[in-house]
Amino acid sequence: MSGGSPVTGSFAMGDYVVFALMLVMSAAVGIYYAWVDRDQRSSADFLMGGRRLTALPVSLSLTASFMSAITVLSNPAEVYRYGASIGFFAISYVLTMIVTSEIFLPVFYRLAITSTYEYLELRFNRATRLLGTMLFIVQTILYTGIVIYAPALALNQVTGMDLWGALISTGVVCTFYCTLGGLKAVVWTDVFQVGVMLAGFLAVIIRSVVLQGGVIAIISDSQQGGRLNFWDFDINPLRRHTFWTITIGGTFIWISIYGINQAQVQRYISCKSIGQARLSLYINLLGLCSILLCSVFAGLCLYSVYKSCDPWTAGLISAPDQLMPYLVMDILGNYPGLPGLFVSAAYSGSLSTVSSSINALAAVTVEDLIKPYTQISDRSLSRISKGLSLLYGMLCIGMAGLASVMGGILQAVISIFGVIGGPLLGLFTLGILCPFANSKGALVGVMSGLIVSLWVGIGAHIYPAPPEMRRPLSLITAGCNFTTVNWTSTMSVCCLVIDVIVHISFSTTRSVLEDNWYSLSYMYFSPIGTIITVTVGLIVSLLSGKGHICCCKRYIVLRRTGELDLTKDRQQKVGNTNHAFCDVELDSTKTTIPS
Repeated sequence: MSGGSPVTGSFAMGDYVVFALMLVMSAAVGIYYAWVDRDQRSSADFLMGGRRLTALPVSLSLTASFMSAITVLSNPAEVYRYGASIGFFAISYVLTMIVTSEIFLPVFYRLAITSTYEYLELRFNRATRLLGTMLFIVQTILYTGIVIYAPALALNQVTGMDLWGALISTGVVCTFYCTLGGLKAVVWTDVFQVGVMLAGFLAVIIRSVVLQGGVIAIISDSQQGGRLNFWDFDINPLRRHTFWTITIGGTFIWISIYGINQAQVQRYISCKSIGQARLSLYINLLGLCSILLCSVFAGLCLYSVYKSCDPWTAGLISAPDQLMPYLVMDILGNYPGLPGLFVSAAYSGSLSTVSSSINALAAVTVEDLIKPYTQISDRSLSRISKGLSLLYGMLCIGMAGLASVMGGILQAVISIFGVIGGPLLGLFTLGILCPFANSKGALVGVMSGLIVSLWVGIGAHIYPAPPEMRRPLSLITAGCNFTTVNWTSTMSVCCLVIDVIVHISFSTTRSVLEDNWYSLSYMYFSPIGTIITVTVGLIVSLLSGKGHICCCKRYIVLRRTGELDLTKDRQQKVGNTNHAFCDVELDSTKTTIPS
């Protein structure tokens, strides 16, 4: 078992029962809210839950939305290979919640908008809004397909669980409850799925602690193996993970998610008051830190169990993401139902991310691509929203199928998803914090930031940083108690030899650009995009004339339908009145927000 013998276990009937129960519970929530809200007449009810949600369920939904199965499988593998320095993400989480609650939340909540990109038209122009919307739709569909497929592949290769059966069943269930129940169903299934994710982690951690003789033994093994590498304060921006890359780069990445991403903003502005919205962000902070702590300690457990026989180097698995499923089948395989619980945890991560994406995609399509160009009733828009949820669910399942034949391009697509968030964050930062920024500056700035961040991101994928910048920790196979060398093992050795040869070749021919610009830590891709967007946007705005602020008047002339007084219309359309509008400029340093 943990001594290094090959694991040959597979899913038992009890595991399939646990997995099926998770899917049935998720679907049941959708059916419940479809019945309770069967008389809902507007798209706002479907997409925003009537803006009557409270802090606790919204906070857990916020936590679940971007804690995907990739997090469940990859974070422990990251700690196993590179150490526990990713624990510093906790600092970036704190900074993110402060910035989001004090800068971005007040603006979006007071405007009472459904799509975050509607702000871009109010602040700049329609072209800026459409650009932001299209970037979001493309990156979300690509990312969501990968979120469905990547963990399914890892779990299939280790547990023997049918790949396409799991893919289609999770995709169909997710689309089902999103289409029927809208945002309320998404939020409450997220609450259930966060519990499943934590239960799956705890099952692995508790069993590992029992096997290894206690928490102290696991920490001691990790210390001796160099995994507790917290105190790395190297300021070199080329280093993959240090205190500075994680706290600075991580803060920009997570602000681009919590501050402006439709999937997250849509949740906290659906709260019934701005006080509840703020509270949801800070309760969510506890959830994020809990899952981070569990994933980091699971990685330490992984190292403690396999400190003398690394399954990856030994050829027992073909990718690092398979380490956690391998550990589960190794130490929990004799406990029917527990491997199923962990797999349910991984797929709960997928369901929560995909459902958030489907709901957000439907919202931006209705608000940004349909309502501005049509004159149809709210009831018809509600039906269209449900149809779009079904359509985007099918697209995401199809994207998962496409991901299965993309091979090595997967990592490149994930990188591209990451670098798009930086320029978008810069665009919203220009609008909110820079009163004189205008539409010309915004468009030129975001395009410049996008080009530069894509340049460095794709370049880093083609010319990866040298090992001395990544600094993977040592992995040992001396304690493995088997002698059979299988094809996977032989291939691993061959690949290792090829990697060494390629590295030696590159080390003699790499240019200054490759050794510096392309070797930049991937954590800095987002800050680069944000800084370039803001800098270029400000310069172009100054050269082309002062901008105007149009989103903070008593009424707004919406270009799509004419004049709309939001303070009068809000009560009928979305429930609570939000006194978002004043007769002066929006100044985040002076404006106070009633709770």
